[in-house]
Amino acid sequence: MRTKLALAAASLMLAAVPQTAEAQTRDVKICLIAGKTGPLEAYARQTEVGFMMGLEYLTRGTNTVAGMRIQVIVKDDQLRPDRGKALLEECYNDDGAALAVGTTGSPVALAMLPVAEEAKKILIVEPAVADSITGARWNRYIFRTGRSSYQDALAAAASVPENEDVSIGMLGLDTAFGRDGVAAYKAALAAIRPRARIVAEEYAAGNTADFAPFAERLFASLRDRPGKRIIGFIWAGAHPMAKFVDMRPERFNISLAPGGNILPAMNAWKAFAGTEGGIYYYYDFPRNAQNDWLKAEYQRRHNAPPDFFVAGGFAAAAAVVAGLERAGSADTEKLIAAMAGMTFETPKGPMTFRREDHQALQEMYHFRIKPNARDNDLLELVRTIPASEMPLPITNRRTN
Repeated sequence: MRTKLALAAASLMLAAVPQTAEAQTRDVKICLIAGKTGPLEAYARQTEVGFMMGLEYLTRGTNTVAGMRIQVIVKDDQLRPDRGKALLEECYNDDGAALAVGTTGSPVALAMLPVAEEAKKILIVEPAVADSITGARWNRYIFRTGRSSYQDALAAAASVPENEDVSIGMLGLDTAFGRDGVAAYKAALAAIRPRARIVAEEYAAGNTADFAPFAERLFASLRDRPGKRIIGFIWAGAHPMAKFVDMRPERFNISLAPGGNILPAMNAWKAFAGTEGGIYYYYDFPRNAQNDWLKAEYQRRHNAPPDFFVAGGFAAAAAVVAGLERAGSADTEKLIAAMAGMTFETPKGPMTFRREDHQALQEMYHFRIKPNARDNDLLELVRTIPASEMPLPITNRRTN
């Protein structure tokens, strides 16, 4: 009788083990919102792939962190601010997401910020870049792994000659991204390249077909200026630089500085050897274990190197995993306490969420287009620009 009771008790204990383990694993829902429909669809697709690969690598394929099983819900905001706002409300209120990541376009991201504040849930902004996201429009629930316009601007400024006079004309996309970017570039030049200044600005819609009037006005503003003359671009989507090249700016001793972009856009520049600029990520620049894995695995799966926004999506996943591990919970207040000031590893190297505005401080890169460049083998590294050399101002109205 005692033997039968002992066996029955043992059976009950064994039956309880998987139930206990299951109870200890909690589901955490995360919404990933991106502009998968429209002109920035490639950016959104890369962000999603990078985010999923980041979770895979950092959780060793389990999608489980500190006893929390991550479920990702992907939504398409179609680059519409009203839709992005509604989708984020749906994520927090209907889907029960603990936090969200997104989105591609700055106007949509700006519309989403107050939703996070009202819901008291974290939004990790990736890859939208408008400075006001972590500036005037920021709230304490916002963290950003993506670089800001000002970080782009500081990288671009660092690629401008330091010890000579430089006159710059700018073509910006006629959006918050473009206008914020030009304003940031002005401030960045003043901060680290005081002998360079922007003397002309033009803004064009993303669907512009004829860039000749914009180019001619910029040429006219620069052609008689002393010193070095540059036309810079703050642009997203199909890039106009090749059309500017067709108009022969070298007639007026004007060089072009396009800034970084995704590989399909930069592949069109391979004939422009020696062109320099600043860039957020290029697959062959960082040297670390995460980037080594990402390069090899992305090449194996997609027969191409990982691109600009693949690295960004991976970085957002790294922030999620590090935040959950450090907090030990998906509770918003615990996550904020854990993530503010947190340093975490990404394919670009370490990022740190600055306590004051939750902007990720990160390295950037000064590039040059290679001689005899080929598709997907375009850039050589001039210099890694450490975060410590980029004086990124704090511009938010702090609310925590």
